[in-house]
This record gives sequence, C-alpha cells and structure tokens, in this order.
Amino acid sequence: MNKKTVSSLLGLLFALLMGALILLIEGYNPLETYSALFRFSIFDLYSLATTFKNSVPLILTGLSATIAFASGIDNLGQPGQLVMGALAATAIGLFFDLPGYLMIPLLILMAMLGGALWSGVAALLKSAFNMSEFIITLMLNMIADFFTAWVITYPLMDTGAYSPMTPRINPTAWLADYGELNTSTLFIPAVMLVAWFIFHRTKMGYEWRMMGKNRLFAQIGGSEPKKNFIKVMLLTGAFAGLAGGLVVMGGPRRFVRGLGANYAWDGVMIAVVADSAIIPTLLYGLFVGALQTGAIGMELITAVPREFILMMQAIILLVVVASRESLTLFLQQRSIKHQTRQRER
Repeated sequence: MNKKTVSSLLGLLFALLMGALILLIEGYNPLETYSALFRFSIFDLYSLATTFKNSVPLILTGLSATIAFASGIDNLGQPGQLVMGALAATAIGLFFDLPGYLMIPLLILMAMLGGALWSGVAALLKSAFNMSEFIITLMLNMIADFFTAWVITYPLMDTGAYSPMTPRINPTAWLADYGELNTSTLFIPAVMLVAWFIFHRTKMGYEWRMMGKNRLFAQIGGSEPKKNFIKVMLLTGAFAGLAGGLVVMGGPRRFVRGLGANYAWDGVMIAVVADSAIIPTLLYGLFVGALQTGAIGMELITAVPREFILMMQAIILLVVVASRESLTLFLQQRSIKHQTRQRER
C-alpha cells in the first residue's frame, strides 16, 4: 500500500470522526447513524445493487474529470456533457425502433457522441481563439442546461405528463435488471479497463500524463499539446455523455427535468479527492454512492437529515485534500527514520 493510499484512508477516517463529533453535538447517536447509513447501502443485496447503480454516473463523470485533470486540462464541463449525452440517447431512443442488440449499442454510441461533441465545442474555441477551457466549459454547462430544459418542455415533451419530461424511450433500449442488479453497472469495469489501458499502457496516454506534469517538457519530448488537448477533451466528454446515456437507459428510461442532479459535480469532487488517479476514482465513487444511497434509510431510522451526507462529502473533500500533502510528508519522514534506524543496527 503506497503512501498516497495510506494518507487518503487516514484522511477518510478523520472525516468520519469529524462527522461523528458533529452528530454528538447535535444530539444524535453516531454509531446508530453510521450503522443505519451503511445498512441501507451495502449490507443487503438490494441496497448493494442500488449503490452500484447510483455510483455509475459518479464514477464515469469522476473518470472524465480525473483524466482531464491528470492531463493538465481544466475540463469542468461534465454537467453539460452529461445532459447532452442523455439528450442524444433519448432522442434516438424515441425515434428509432430496432432490436435490442442494435438499439442499446446505438444509444450508447450516441450518448458518447453527444458528450464528445459538446466538449468538442470547448476544444474548438480553445484551439481557434486560445480561450480558457475552464471558462468555456463552465459557460457551456449553463447553455446545455437551458437547451435541454427547452427541448423537454416543448418539442419532445410528453403531453400526458404534468412536468417537463420526454415520453419513454423504446423498450428495446432499456437496460434490464437481472435480479437486483441493473445492467448499467456492467459498463463500469469495461470503461475503467479501457481508460486505465489508454492512460497507462499507450504512447498517447503517456503523452497525456507528461502533459499534465510538465507541458513544456512534453512538447520538447516530441508530443503535440494541441492535438492531445483535443483528444483528451473528446474522450472525457464521451465518458460524461456515456454517464447521461446510462442514467436514461437504466433509470427513468426518459429525460426528466433535473436528470443530471449533482452527479457531475460530485464526480469532479471525487476526482479531486482521488488525486486524479483512475483506481481511486472508482473506489471513492463507490464510497460516495454508498453514502448517497444510504441517506434515505438513515433519515427514516435515525431522523438525521439526509443533508448530513452533503456535509460529509464536503468534510471528506476538505480533510482528504488538505491533509494529503502533510500526511504524505509525515509518512515519508517516518519511513526515512525507520530506514536510518535499520541501517544503524
């Protein structure tokens, strides 16, 4: 277990202790609260399957942010890319009627394409006019939000609904449930494997990692930052768009108002806490998914408001990120002292 992993686990433990202290101050029982929280998220088959399903958009948007940040690119457009991917998948699901073995891959492809095209707008503006992708992607989030709200309120609105939403997509495009498990979760291992392989086992991924550490060094070494920037933007947009498509296909099977929720921003938070590393992004995504899944049961059993989970996420972000360097330095010093003593003996 490396030092970063140890420091992250210690930071996570400290955040849980801080949460327990706050519960005590407010008059709640921390053990009872945490017991209810995790009982309704991981301690039975239905809860665990629900946690996996809820973690899908968190992990995919987190993976999108992780690859972007690790490549030195400030792509904060995951919310907009998610809803545009969801809208693309919904539109195809409404107007096409194909067998499931064709329909599902088509909607997956269109969701990824929708997200990639939306991130491609930011990449084009950056490449053509040297505009900040940080600002562009944030602004595009708002445009995507308003645009999708207009689409589901007027041209694609279900006339029988009482609030803005589309009709349900063709049933052949639904991601089925096998027992308690929704098949949208099966995409996560495949996507994680592809992302890890690209980022750690290809020349392109090596150039991205070097670009993230030192853009000038990467350029001197022969990589092309502009081309790599576009590639990273398109790939990360595709991952965020895929998250939106899977939410539609595995969940409400239609585009409903507020579909994106806070998935994408939580994904960005997960990427920051994971220090822009792929495997920790998966693990933190599952952990945050468990917190959010267990929140309702926790509130019913202990009367602790579910907003406590939002506070816990903020504490985890602050504690883990703020303590990462100091804990890593402390562990390094301990390791050096231990090695010195061993040599003296």
